Amino acid sequence: MNINRICVCGAGTMGSSIAQAMAQSGFYTLLYELNSIVLEKAKTSIEKNLQSLAEKEKINQDEKKIILNRLHFTDNIQTCFADIFIEAIIENPDLKIGLFNQLAELNPGQCIFASNTSSISILKIAENVLGPERVIGMHFFNPATKMKLVEVITTQFTNSTTIETIFELAKQMGKTPVLCNDSPGFIVNRVARPYYTESLRLIEEGLTDFSQIDSLMEASSFKMGPFKLMDLIGNDINYSVSCSIYEQLNNPERLKPSAIQKEKVERGELGKKTKKGFYNYEKQHLE
Repeated sequence: MNINRICVCGAGTMGSSIAQAMAQSGFYTLLYELNSIVLEKAKTSIEKNLQSLAEKEKINQDEKKIILNRLHFTDNIQTCFADIFIEAIIENPDLKIGLFNQLAELNPGQCIFASNTSSISILKIAENVLGPERVIGMHFFNPATKMKLVEVITTQFTNSTTIETIFELAKQMGKTPVLCNDSPGFIVNRVARPYYTESLRLIEEGLTDFSQIDSLMEASSFKMGPFKLMDLIGNDINYSVSCSIYEQLNNPERLKPSAIQKEKVERGELGKKTKKGFYNYEKQHLE
């Protein structure tokens, strides 16, 4: 399948990062976001990121201009025409299904619908979308411009053309695609849950504090401690994934989401994006 146009839906942290990565990889990319304020913020962020790359001499000014020329922004779904759609909207299956069905009506043919969801069942989405054989998971990691791994998630409906196209797209982006069947948390989030839940449980039991755990894990060759990582991902997203996997696996005690993280979410202490999480990013020191 020839890939001429890619449309990324959702201009939040992940969506804007995926769109930038696509444009940097040479693809004509449309970034769709219903909220015009969020869309403008994403445009500013991408321009800032590319300028930073230019200042670090990782790209030159001509390359920056070419990349920006590949990027287009819209808040009108009626202008969304593409070969591949990648959604990175809110983690709500009904909204994702509704979006894909709207796009299917606008784009008759063999376009592919890929979801960047980190926890929602791809099968649940696919079986409710027109043309389920064209639905697949394409799970990037934050930031999508730097992280190499991409989980490619299939269902019993996914056809070989869809799988091969998404695999090839990931490779053309310089990513490492890993194929997996649809299951709670896929691979990475399923494996990573104990890293977060056990660390949080140590805090709940009063055995140590979060900065000590981060220091110990980083001294043990982990690139980032669990609390710094939760702040980077966003406590709202991390907690939502924990809840989703916990429920899908029939509530195993070992994976029970943490009340501490729930409180962080309720207080709006989501991490770096709100300048406060387990760490205080306004002052750049520990709480």
